[in-house]
Amino acid sequence: MSEIRCSVETLEAFNDSVYHVVLRPEQSFSFAAGQYLMVKMSEDDKRPFSIASAPSDGELIELHIGASEVHSYPMQVIERMKQDGEITILAPHGEAQLSHDNELPVVLVAGGTGFSYVRSIVRELVATQDMREISVYWGCKDAEHIYLLEEMEKLAEAQPNIQFIPVVENPNSEWLGVTGQVHQAVLADYADLSGYEVYAAGRFEMVGVIRDAFLAQGMKIERMHGDALPYLK
Repeated sequence: MSEIRCSVETLEAFNDSVYHVVLRPEQSFSFAAGQYLMVKMSEDDKRPFSIASAPSDGELIELHIGASEVHSYPMQVIERMKQDGEITILAPHGEAQLSHDNELPVVLVAGGTGFSYVRSIVRELVATQDMREISVYWGCKDAEHIYLLEEMEKLAEAQPNIQFIPVVENPNSEWLGVTGQVHQAVLADYADLSGYEVYAAGRFEMVGVIRDAFLAQGMKIERMHGDALPYLK
């Protein structure tokens, strides 16, 4: 793990609560798809964010930061980046990275900006021409918060082994896709999860619900990956 200064190349809003951040590290570092970095606010204040880009994407590092006026913890990071035009990170972190020890089909489940974790893994699977069956479920409260809908739809159209299922909890009259909670959408599609590798990211309580529900549907716990798992009861 290294402490690395980065210039802020891009800082723009995807929507009213998610920021797109692109960093250029002063020195390159290696990471695995699905790992995260820590933003150093001070010696005693380091804040984790999933890396949304893949190792194969090159030297720039992409983050998707959920932040608004009511979310002061991440918004303070956004304000620091705006003010200084640079930030110090510590990377890489995490043990929930993409596994290469089998050829099982993959189910990826994200809630909100947990999609950044999933996106890194999907992009790496595509870049390495991994032809396993890959199913991506992305759940958000509102359709407007699925901020990379078009990107994922195009990816699924171009890759025959990838299916993308966006799920909206509070749909408006224009939404024609899947509705409800994202883990319920997975359960409806898979009667038996015993033969799948599962990756999940989102709020800790959501990942806990996913873990318990998927175990009841046959998933093997050693085949589930997510940074929240070690902290769940």
